[in-house]
Amino acid sequence: MAANTIPDISLNDGNTIPQFGFGVFQIEPKDTVAAVGKALEVGYRHIDTAQMYGNEAEVGQAVRTSELDRGEVFVTSKLNNGFHRPDDARKAFESTLQALKFDYLDLFLIHWPLPTLYDGDFVSTWKVLEELQRDGRVRSIGVSNFQVAHLERLAAEADVVPAVNQIEAHPYFGNEEVRAYDKAHNIVTEAWSPIAQGKVLDDPTIVDIAQQVGRTPAQVVLRWHVQRGDVVFPKSTTPKRIEENFHIFDFALDDAAMDRITGLDKGEAGRQGPNPDVFDYVPS
Repeated sequence: MAANTIPDISLNDGNTIPQFGFGVFQIEPKDTVAAVGKALEVGYRHIDTAQMYGNEAEVGQAVRTSELDRGEVFVTSKLNNGFHRPDDARKAFESTLQALKFDYLDLFLIHWPLPTLYDGDFVSTWKVLEELQRDGRVRSIGVSNFQVAHLERLAAEADVVPAVNQIEAHPYFGNEEVRAYDKAHNIVTEAWSPIAQGKVLDDPTIVDIAQQVGRTPAQVVLRWHVQRGDVVFPKSTTPKRIEENFHIFDFALDDAAMDRITGLDKGEAGRQGPNPDVFDYVPS
């Protein structure tokens, strides 16, 4: 019953995605099965992983041992930065399915555009994802950390519009230009680092609103994301926090509270992660 409280968002390819999920970034493989298992027990039905996280196998194990049908759990993974060349991307995707021990993936993303690498060619990489979707091995395809210029290039040179764009977004960095482009082009925005790695939780505005509504600062920030219409997936290995984060659908923030939180935006100075225009990390 709890899972039914999570809204589904329609994607531009006819599929849907649960608006609220569970992220496993920086969760050690040894801790992943327990964390994901707890999340599924609580009612999460959307798990976000990536090849570079190193815990795909454990995510798959948790889903298989949960006693839930595979079709009940929406699973996302992302392409390793070292495998952008088309043949490498195809092999990497097969490795993801093998690690998860799934027949298909719900959503597969290009993790970073890497415009300074691979001769700046992320379009040929994207066309591999189009191919995987046509073959039915992945149901929806999207991108992560794509700026407006990157999205415009895909629109000009590719056949399929990304279903989602997963970007850094939180009260200190609203990433509004990219969110506006996504909305105008029917691309769902997903917010990573939704609480700015915990930095916003002590903000006086957040604390004040949390006290007013009788919720934790984390619940308030996650609720802000949801009311903005974005997909969000907090991460935790603490069972109490996993459960606490889930309970954000039985209250709402009024317009004044929403505006106060949105007003915390520091622009580029609020960015916690790397800038996608220059990020060029490739795992050794």
